[in-house]
Amino acid sequence: MIRWLLPLMLAACSAAPVAVPVAPVPLRNPTAPVASQADVTLARIEGPWRVVQSSRAYPGTPVMIGGDAMQLGTTAKPLIALGKGRYAWGEGKLWVHWLDADNRTVALGDPGGTWFAILDRTGKPGERLHAAREILEWYGYDLSRVATLGDKT
Repeated sequence: MIRWLLPLMLAACSAAPVAVPVAPVPLRNPTAPVASQADVTLARIEGPWRVVQSSRAYPGTPVMIGGDAMQLGTTAKPLIALGKGRYAWGEGKLWVHWLDADNRTVALGDPGGTWFAILDRTGKPGERLHAAREILEWYGYDLSRVATLGDKT
């Protein structure tokens, strides 16, 4: 009887297994090349935008860039120019990967792969959507992970 009681007592004294946290799968392949558009200035991207496609917000979500902040929906975070199409946004990064010549459509994201977005001044980029998507795909973003109306996040 003691033979089976001792292993049972030892098992009861051992610590419960600890769950290992699983890091979220990045939205960008870290081995893909990545760059920002060097001629993008805050003056070129200031003003109102609409989300066309994003991993973080639904299509139609308003975006306002101005002064020292970018507001996505109701969430505003500080926006600090780092130069050459690169910005600090809140605790993360925002790189402008592509902006059309007339400043109407922009493809941007975090080069670390936490988020991406395609914004347009009117919300209807037409053929520029194809160009923005090609740039983001080239830089390794997984565009199958855009936020849709069916998402709960």
